[in-house]
Amino acid sequence: MKLVSWNVNGIRAAMKYGFFDVVKKIDPDVLCLQETKASREQITVDLPGYLQFWNSADRRGYSGTAVFSKIEPLSFSCGMGIPEHDREGRIITLEFDRFFLVNVYTPNAQHGLARLDYRMKWDADFLAYVKRLESSKPVIFCGDLNAAHKEIDLKNPKSNIHNPGFTPEERSSLDRYVENGFIDTFREFNKEPGNYTWWSYRFNAREKDIGWRIDYFWISRSLKDSLLDAFITKEINGSDHCPVGIIIKG
Repeated sequence: MKLVSWNVNGIRAAMKYGFFDVVKKIDPDVLCLQETKASREQITVDLPGYLQFWNSADRRGYSGTAVFSKIEPLSFSCGMGIPEHDREGRIITLEFDRFFLVNVYTPNAQHGLARLDYRMKWDADFLAYVKRLESSKPVIFCGDLNAAHKEIDLKNPKSNIHNPGFTPEERSSLDRYVENGFIDTFREFNKEPGNYTWWSYRFNAREKDIGWRIDYFWISRSLKDSLLDAFITKEINGSDHCPVGIIIKG
C-alpha cells in the first residue's frame, strides 16, 4: 500500500495548481489531505476510483481534513471524541484490516505562541487517542504536525528555538510519541539534513531550500517490519507543503 499525506493549503487553490496531475503521478492507494479549507458540499473533487471522507471545521474556509482511498475501510470516524478539539475538522480515522490510519492536522502554536497552551493540551489528548486505538490494532498517523522534531529537521534551528513549531514544549510532544513506541518512518530510511516538507512563502524560501520538516508518517512499532519505504516529494509544488508518504505491506 502506498499512503500519501499532503497539506494542500486550500483544496480549491491546489486544484488550480496541478492537484489532479500530482495525484495521477503519485498514484496513492490512500491520500490524506490537511488544511482543505472547504467542506464536501462546497466543492467537487473528481477522483475516480477513490472513496472520499471529509471532516470540515465549523468555521468556513478554515482547517479541515479529507481522505481519498481506493480501499474501502472497515470503519470511518471524525475527531477524537473531545468537543473542544473536534470543532476544527482536524482528524479523520479509517480502520483497515491490519491497522488504523489517522489523518491529523495539528493546531499551530501561532504568532507570539498565543495558542501554545492549547497546542500542548491537544498533543496530550491526541497521544491518548492514538494509544486507545492501538489497544485494538496498530496505528499509522500522518499529517502536518506543525512542529519540527530535531535540529536536523529545519534549516535554521538556532534562530527558531522559541518560535512556533520549534519550541522545547512542542518538540517534547514529538519525543513522547517516540517514548510511547511510535516510529518516525522517514528517519528509518534517511538521517540526512536538508529534507524539508514546508517552506515559507516569504523571502524565496523554497527556491533557497530554507525549510522545515513538519509533515510526517508515524507508525506503531509492531508495524516496523512491514514498512518498505518512506519518502518526501519535495519536487512537487502546488502548496507551501510537499507530499510525503510511505509504502507498507497491506
